[in-house]
Amino acid sequence: MSHKLQVGEMIAAYLTDKEIWAHFNFIFSAKSKNSTTYKFVLIKSILENLYNVNDKLELPYSILFSSFAKIYWNLVIHHNLNQINMTEKKAEVQKILLDIQVKYQIPKTLVFDKLSHELQVEIINKVKKRCKINVMGAIYCDTGCTIYDFDNSKEQLRLNGTYYSFLQRFQRVLNYLTNYHLALFLEKFNEKGDTTNLLLKVENVSKRSTLVQFYHVLTSFYNSKCLYCGKAINKGKAHVDHFTPWSFVQADQLWNLVIACSACNLSKSDKLANKYFLKTVIDRNGSLITIPELRKREDMKVYTRNKLKDLYQYSMDNGFTDIWRPKKMIL
Repeated sequence: MSHKLQVGEMIAAYLTDKEIWAHFNFIFSAKSKNSTTYKFVLIKSILENLYNVNDKLELPYSILFSSFAKIYWNLVIHHNLNQINMTEKKAEVQKILLDIQVKYQIPKTLVFDKLSHELQVEIINKVKKRCKINVMGAIYCDTGCTIYDFDNSKEQLRLNGTYYSFLQRFQRVLNYLTNYHLALFLEKFNEKGDTTNLLLKVENVSKRSTLVQFYHVLTSFYNSKCLYCGKAINKGKAHVDHFTPWSFVQADQLWNLVIACSACNLSKSDKLANKYFLKTVIDRNGSLITIPELRKREDMKVYTRNKLKDLYQYSMDNGFTDIWRPKKMIL
């Protein structure tokens, strides 16, 4: 009954890449008891929050299950996909979300980030409570009790340092693998399409439909110029861009978001900006973190300049080698 564990302590401090790959091969195989999509979604949630850990590699459940709830909502409500290997039954988290949808008469067209803040908090808390029973111990035991420490009463996990390095170095591959196996699982117990169709849905369940909230923050503390080309931008025409591409980090942290003109944002697209701009963003973040109201944000609490440097370097290591810079710059 590994999924019922309430506390788990790592039994190994160091593992080789070969040993960690063996753990993931087990999780994705038929040998692992995957009756629901919980394990796949938990892995996606951890990958999404690699750069939200503190200097001790600790991650609070409030952040972890914010990602988990968002992914699950978009799979269950928005895409109407069953999450358990029995067509006449529903996974426990799935039931919670369906009950909330009925209670508040929420149309399935609404993705998670379109819900009110109060409703998002209610969903996250209910999902977190259920997952403390069903989820945390399962991945822990599938990895031979090595991937993390966890304590359900303290609502926190602490990643193994060698696992953390592995996840950073192979983040893109692991995202692909997790999405693929999640799509394969969903295909078996849903009549909503083939693997390719489901994979497209799975790959985008974490993506926000809008970055408006970040736009308001950044434009309030910005000089109305494109970070890349330096051109002045009229308010209302500015774009919010992920400095390190979203397709790699798959998360929205204020310290990785910048204001860009439409031409630069569209031209840069999914590319990595020239390293020249890394120092610019680090300096910008140094200014943002001095502002008390921004320093209190969860994403800024754990920010360090080295975190952005690591994210930039690991994106290159993961294959983002098509380096972009604007055609013209105003100095």
